[in-house]
Amino acid sequence: MKHRLLMVGGWALAALLAAAGSSAQTLRWASQGDPQTMDPHSQNESMTNNMNGQIYERLTRRDKQLQLAPSLATEWTQLAPLQWRVKLRPGVKFHDGTPFTADDVVFSVNRAKEQTSQIAVYANAVGVPRKLDELTVEFQLASFNPIFLQHLDTLWIMSKSWCEKHKATRPLDFKNREESYAGMNANGTGPYRLVTRQPGIKTVLQRNPAWWDRHEGNVQEMIYTPISNDATRLAALVSGEIDFVLDPAPRDVPRLRATPGLKVIEGVENRIVFIGMDQQREQLQYAKVPALNGQERNPFKDLRVRRALYQAVDIEAIRSKLMNGLSAPTGGITASTLGAYNDPALETRLPLDLTAARRLMAEAGYPDGFEVTLDCPNNRYVNDESICLALASMWAQIKVKVRVNAMPRVNYFPKIEKYDTSMYMLGWGGAITDAETLLTAVLRNPGEKGVGSYNYGRARNDKFDALAAQSSNEPDARKREALIKAALAEYREQIQLIPLHRQVIPWAARAGVNAVHRADNWLELSWVSMAAAK
Repeated sequence: MKHRLLMVGGWALAALLAAAGSSAQTLRWASQGDPQTMDPHSQNESMTNNMNGQIYERLTRRDKQLQLAPSLATEWTQLAPLQWRVKLRPGVKFHDGTPFTADDVVFSVNRAKEQTSQIAVYANAVGVPRKLDELTVEFQLASFNPIFLQHLDTLWIMSKSWCEKHKATRPLDFKNREESYAGMNANGTGPYRLVTRQPGIKTVLQRNPAWWDRHEGNVQEMIYTPISNDATRLAALVSGEIDFVLDPAPRDVPRLRATPGLKVIEGVENRIVFIGMDQQREQLQYAKVPALNGQERNPFKDLRVRRALYQAVDIEAIRSKLMNGLSAPTGGITASTLGAYNDPALETRLPLDLTAARRLMAEAGYPDGFEVTLDCPNNRYVNDESICLALASMWAQIKVKVRVNAMPRVNYFPKIEKYDTSMYMLGWGGAITDAETLLTAVLRNPGEKGVGSYNYGRARNDKFDALAAQSSNEPDARKREALIKAALAEYREQIQLIPLHRQVIPWAARAGVNAVHRADNWLELSWVSMAAAK
């Protein structure tokens, strides 16, 4: 009954949006999940970043081919191996009318370094910012950073005076349910400004008439509605109640292609989806594990168990039956093959082999398996809950009894950020294809300044960690490539995560909607154009 009420609520809201936004220049957009917060430094999650990215800007930005281009900065110069100078764009104003200056840049970079920021690891990597004049900032690094500009491109610029006025000078602590003015309100320099924010219901943006740049598209207003049910989202698109869906279910794509008045835009996303495991606790939470030699142990600490789970995954069944062919199975662990320098040896999967998996389980002392809970989002990745349920069925064949604990992303991410998990699904990707952001933020041993901050299983591998740390500061490109490849090979050999696939992301839209599909699955509103209604 609750599920049905949610569906009806989604339909009712869609009908309201249809009545309120019938103009050809109002884009009615839907997806399965909702932005988590309007604080751009608090949560580093794709939908959250995408929504905030229409409001806030960075010093640089991505063009349609994901190349770096000027934005709030007009030029940058590396003065020395550890020193960069950035010239800022004159005449830019925040949505409240205050001018954008070097003070805002210094403040924003330092704000992003706070412990409550999920982009602290990137902010720390750009060094210490210093104002030279109103439109010039210098960055002094402690050590060489081979992807300085890539890290700089992750940092959203906020108004120092606005944050001070509203007591929002540090990012809100999302995982502990903290609230702040910046969580529900926004003041950026970008092409759209926030009008209404109703979490779980709708978010409304309107075009910023004072934006410093030129809009390529004609969208004056955007109404975003989270619709969790796949069938409801599809029906709303087919009926014309919404104009654009970011994440149609793969099984519906053939029908969408054949439906008059609709179109599908698709491409491979720079995102690896994988399963992580608690490799830190001596005894697993949310699990029943038989004792070995009179003592209960954490089976995920045993390489044989991790390998057995990997070799029990029928990735081809997931690709063909669940993803309808819209996935790229891989044994790689980088968001893009570019991150592994297109090395086939770093992409090869371990084969499906139930006999070997059962033998490994027996050798590890678990011939009759064990029980464990797999935490999984149900509105973040394509078919996320269905994939988790399929994995549970596959692992049952080696007597590992898996309970799938699926939940909305707004509950899921705070849970795993507290390490309150034994096994979990995670995806990693975006515009950056270099391996650095994965190595340091997701895979390295948890440490200071955001290192290993997304290593929710707290896996430790000192050999890998040393290689990855060295690659982060290596100025010689060939030596750095060798270090990254060696680090990736070590992590793969120890199977400290179970790779699944890279997503292929189809977008669905009304025929009159023209949007640019980027490999980071980013909808740029200022590029969207809509044909006039007939």
